[in-house]
Parts: sequence; structure tokens; C-alpha cells
Amino acid sequence: MHAITIPEPGGPEALVWDEVPDPVPGEGEVLVEVVASAVNRADVLQRQGFYNPPPGASPYPGLECSGRIAALGPGVSGWEVGDEVCALLAGGGYAEKVAVPAGQLLPVPEGTDLVRAAALPEVVCTVWSNVFMISHLRAGETLLVHGGSSGIGTMAIQLAKAVGATVAVTAGSARKLERCAELGADILINYREQDFVAEIKKATDGAGADVVLDNMGAKYLDRNVQSLAVNGRLAIIGMQGGVKGELNIGALLGKRAAISATSLRARPVGEKASIVAAVREHVWPLLADGHVRPVVDREVPMSDAAAAHRVVEESGHVGKVLLVAR
Repeated sequence: MHAITIPEPGGPEALVWDEVPDPVPGEGEVLVEVVASAVNRADVLQRQGFYNPPPGASPYPGLECSGRIAALGPGVSGWEVGDEVCALLAGGGYAEKVAVPAGQLLPVPEGTDLVRAAALPEVVCTVWSNVFMISHLRAGETLLVHGGSSGIGTMAIQLAKAVGATVAVTAGSARKLERCAELGADILINYREQDFVAEIKKATDGAGADVVLDNMGAKYLDRNVQSLAVNGRLAIIGMQGGVKGELNIGALLGKRAAISATSLRARPVGEKASIVAAVREHVWPLLADGHVRPVVDREVPMSDAAAAHRVVEESGHVGKVLLVAR
């Protein structure tokens, strides 16, 4: 088969479409013939040499894919060769085939085509696990999403609106904010021109956000705590703004607030399976009835993954950039 390899870390040109051995599904795994994958920030970090796959994972980038089951490993039940699926991966999505633990498979949702289904697993599992399973966002509460036009952001807007929450987003341009509004965002904040702390306070009559979903890390830590309502929850899922920040514990105590920080890629297989099962139960019906949909900016041939990485690094896109294998 062919896969995107990274002989040496570097810029987008470091991604090489090369012939590699076919993966073999192990105990409890299935082999998926990949139709499409999607570009995530983690893939960019891996290409640069900053985010290696966890032990035992495929060395190729790609944290999600869609395709058809080509073979079943020992001990797999409930799936058949030929089933159309999408999958959460620890790596290997930028390839023509990938071996996946069966617990990380999802059927392609009704009403979603096979290629666009590749935009779903990583973002849906990230949003559902952080915003709902950990932070327990409820109807009537306010969610603040940083990077509202990203793959994560566009999914968070839709899922939060589906449960009856008010959604505030930050983004860096009027065009991106318009797209967020089209998806249901209620409070639009241009972080280049506005102070998101002041804006979220103004929009909530001084209360603040009940949940903040943050991809920035250190740079936003203090202001995120300022933005929280009493009993608020801050969920940190990225470090685009640095890894070390100063935390005002007094402010956190005064609001009886909580901070969680998670990553998805390195979690044990059993934890990922639990998240995938919850997503299938709670989110897949929303996709089937049209309340939620994948947001795809463009499709690029997988062999030209370098071009897709350039798009993501330029940050002009809205939603996901897909890599199409065939």
C-alpha cells in the first residue's frame, strides 16, 4: 500500500507519499481500506517532530479516517467485511489501509457520505468527552469556544446548540464569525479586535461562561478563569498559546470553578472505546436527523498532503480539510 511517511521532521515538504508494508489486524482489530482522512493540528506537530505516536501505534500521521472494512482480526464480532465505517485512530490515517481496534469504529451516520464521514471521529470524540462527559454542559448554560471556526469549534457549536445551550465563540475574522453564526453561535467575538473576557461578561449580564473549551493553553489561562461563571468549568484541549501559565488559585476558589486538561490520542484503548460508544449513542442520532453535520472546507488528494498542511497552517479554512485516498 501507499502512505504518507515523514523521513525527516520539517515543513509540509517533509510529507512523502511512499510504498510501505500493509498493516495486519491483531486481536480485536479490523483492517480498514481508507477512503479519506482529515488533517488535525496534531498531525502538523507530528510532522514537525514534536508529537510522536504513542507506543505501538502506526508511525504515519492521521487521527481519523473513513472507509470500508477489508478484514477482521481475531476476536472481532459485530462487524462485517464491506461495512462502511469511520474510525478514531492513534495514527495511520494518511494511508490506503489502517488497522483499528474494533471499539474505535463507528458506522457512517445516516445522511453523511463516506468521504465526509472522515471529518467526524476526532472532533466529535474530543468535543463530547470534554464538553459533555467531563464538563457536563447542560441546557440553559453558556459555552465559550475558542477557535470557533476550527473543526473542533464548528462541532462544539452544533452539539451545544443541540442540547439547548447558548454558544459564544472567538475567531480572528468577520468571515469566520459569520460561518460560526450560520452554525448557531449566539455571541461572536473577534479576538483580534475585542477582549473576550469583557464581551462574554457583557453578553451574560456579568455572569460569565459556564464552560470554556480552550485550545490555547497558557496564553489564555488567566483570562479564561476570569471568563468563568460561578461553578464554571474550563476544559483545556490544546497548547497553541504555550505550555506554562500563571494560575490565580484565589480566583478559581472564589468561583468554585474547575479546570480539566485532556488529550485523546494517548488514552488507553478501553477509554477510547467508552468515548466512542457514548458518541454513537448521543451524537449519531443528531447526525442522522440533520441537527449536526460535518463541516468540510475542502478535499485534497492524500498524496498531496503537503498542500493540505499548508492550508491548515495558514488558518484560513473553516471546519476540516480532508485527504481523499481514492
